[in-house]
Amino acid sequence: MNFRTKVTLATLPKEWKITFADEIMLLGSCFSDSVGSQMQQVGLKALLNPFGTLYNPCSIAMALHRLTTGTVFTETELFSHEGLYHSFMHHSQFSSTSVEDTLLRINTSFVEAQQQLKTARFLIITLGTAWIYRLADTGQVVANCHKLPERLFMRNRLSVDDVVSVFEKTIAELQAYNPHLHIIFTVSPIRHFRDGAHANQLSKSTLLLAVEELCRKYANTRYFPAYEIVLDELRDYRFFADDMVHPSPLAVQYVWECFCEEFFDEQIRAYFPKIEKVRKSLLHRPLNADTQAYIQFKINILQQKEALEHELGIKICSK
Repeated sequence: MNFRTKVTLATLPKEWKITFADEIMLLGSCFSDSVGSQMQQVGLKALLNPFGTLYNPCSIAMALHRLTTGTVFTETELFSHEGLYHSFMHHSQFSSTSVEDTLLRINTSFVEAQQQLKTARFLIITLGTAWIYRLADTGQVVANCHKLPERLFMRNRLSVDDVVSVFEKTIAELQAYNPHLHIIFTVSPIRHFRDGAHANQLSKSTLLLAVEELCRKYANTRYFPAYEIVLDELRDYRFFADDMVHPSPLAVQYVWECFCEEFFDEQIRAYFPKIEKVRKSLLHRPLNADTQAYIQFKINILQQKEALEHELGIKICSK
């Protein structure tokens, strides 16, 4: 008997298969961080959220536009609140007590991301919500409200046409900037319950319908069903964190395995357990590091690490 509804994964042609040589950028909700960190752990050249966590389509599109035009950030784009300087296009992880440090953090990440996007073969965009916040006085869409008073913002939900229109322009800019780029869309399975379950469904449905339309129009786009895997195939609160909203580590691991099945061929996937074994061995902390047995163990692991890195052209992450 079958006790679950299995989400069918696509059978992709070779040009959609990721290799160790490929550079990858991930933008979007915190779910992209979870999957992106898995990529880094197996040695993939993945750059995660260079603007910090971005939830809505407009903020993601604005970040990509900024990267393709190459305009670095200046002091005039920052504001001060509660002793910190912030950017409305960035997550608070970039905020700091001085203008100089904030700009250094923002533009260091920006320059690295601009270079990676120019040569990347894959861009993974994870959409979180169709709701956007705008500054009431200027109409500017913000990626993060940075705990400013709610009266300073206007809030509305994008339509399917709005999302499609935003990304049609973005995809055109990306194709001009990097003609070899493959774009993978996902919709985050993390539910936004501020307005209740029904409003969350409307928001997610908007994103799903928009992505369907974009993938129909553009040959260099694909959809990966992370949302459906978590909410339909797993469909059980044991796969969620204590807040009953975020996927648990086990759920994230399962989605990662599904992603691997769809976007990596068997030859590449065969290396992942070997890399993970070496990585975990590097993280091992013995009770006594001075024993001859542990010293030899360390030598053996470092030799295995160097051999894999040389063979695959990667750097194995030991964090």
